[in-house]
Formats: sequence, structure tokens, C-alpha cells
Amino acid sequence: MSNPVRPSGRNGKSGMTLLEMTVVILVLLTLISVMFFGAKAWKRGSDRAMCIVLIQNVQKGVRSFSNLNGYAPGDNATNLQNQVIGMGKFVENTPICPGNGTYNFGVAFGVDTIPPEGELYMQCSLGTTEKHEPENHSEW
Repeated sequence: MSNPVRPSGRNGKSGMTLLEMTVVILVLLTLISVMFFGAKAWKRGSDRAMCIVLIQNVQKGVRSFSNLNGYAPGDNATNLQNQVIGMGKFVENTPICPGNGTYNFGVAFGVDTIPPEGELYMQCSLGTTEKHEPENHSEW
């Protein structure tokens, strides 16, 4: 009586061939690389969201400062940035862009000018390339 032949054609030996092992490794490497791309996209999205929140906080601080001190949009407020940002003020810490961008204050109207409603006081250098500025800020 001879040994029965298995349907796989392997004559009783168990294990994986070199080709099967290579295919498994390639599939695993592909899945890992897809995960890295997904994690990178998630990080960019969270950096963008955090940057917009920081811009909004400073904008609200400027509006609160101007309302409490009787300034109208377009008025000059001496040393506005230091009046709004600092310990015990409207924004406690100087904002730092999580995406390694830089913030510029008063680009459109001047550093010491209260911007009109709908205009940003603080802008991110990644605003156009990475969309680190809100699409609609007309009510800010």
C-alpha cells in the first residue's frame, strides 16, 4: 500500500513554500504602507483643524478686546497683539501652528488695527498651501 497523495500535491509535508511566504510578506508590507499613508493624512487633517481653532481663538480675543475697550473695527489699538495674547489675557499662550507654519498678525490692516468683521487678524503661512485657514470666516 502506498502513501496517499494529498490534494495539494505535497506528499505529506506541511509548511509553506518560499513563494507562498514571499506573497504573504508582500501583502503585509502593502497593508503597512497603506496604514502609514492613512496616518499621515489623518495628521495633516488634525493639524489643519487645530490651526483653524487657534486662529478662531485669537480672532475671538481681538473681538472681545475691542468690545470691552470701546474700539470699533478699523480703530488703532496700541500694541494690540500684546493686549490680546499673554498670561491672564484673552488668549493665554502665543499660538504655534501644529503643522510647522508661522503666524502673521495684522497682515491686511496692520498689527495694531482692529480688523473689520469677516477679516482675520492672524493668518497662517500654510493658509493657502495646506488650507490652514477657514473657508468661511465671514462672521468672525
